Amino acid sequence: MTPRNRDRLDRLANLLQERGVLHLKEAARALDVSEMTIRRDIAGDTRRFAYLGGHIMPAGAIEPEAPYQIAAATDKHAEAKRQACRYALAEIRPDDTIFIDCGSTLMHLVDLLPEDMPVTAVCYALNTAEKLAAKPRVRLIMLGGEYFPASASFSGAPGLEMLDRLGINLAFLSAAGLEVNRGATCAHFHEVAIKQKAMALAQRCLMVVDRSKIGRVKPAFFGNYDEFDAIYTEDGLTDISETG
Repeated sequence: MTPRNRDRLDRLANLLQERGVLHLKEAARALDVSEMTIRRDIAGDTRRFAYLGGHIMPAGAIEPEAPYQIAAATDKHAEAKRQACRYALAEIRPDDTIFIDCGSTLMHLVDLLPEDMPVTAVCYALNTAEKLAAKPRVRLIMLGGEYFPASASFSGAPGLEMLDRLGINLAFLSAAGLEVNRGATCAHFHEVAIKQKAMALAQRCLMVVDRSKIGRVKPAFFGNYDEFDAIYTEDGLTDISETG
């Protein structure tokens, strides 16, 4: 193995330590090499890396059924996300229509939704839809459009048009970064239009994040800090302006 290969793999290991799992495309972009180069590199270091369904993870990671769910399973902030969702769950009332954002955080909200609670749930991510479909009292509305494997989500005109025909009581949003001055941001630009449309239509907009996201800024902006009616973290209802 060349020094360049070792350096690349060390950088990849650092990224996985931070994020838990990376899609192959994300890893290639982050390291500025081809996907084939990344595949070749990790094939030579199976002691540290595993590859499944287009995703790279630490070699010791548990392998669930759906590749995207690996992110939640190996995420070191999973329990904080789940606790934040426990607090946010109290906002939901029977027969509400709720919008659920994509990402690993709000999958915990779906898991916690009582089996006997009747709600209409609107989503645009495959992993979230799969969990919602298993809830016997949930009426599921899946927004369509172009599929983006990196976040297992859909985006485009069909989904936006469907949102225009819905009345939404609560919009549950997640973010990869939340900062008082720079607002809410995420990693993928294709998610922005769906998030913003749901926020504009909902009676209440609720941000659900773990505290590791506070103070971070990611490339795709979708909402100002003051556009959210409430922010829930693992500490409950949270005012991040107190901590910056």
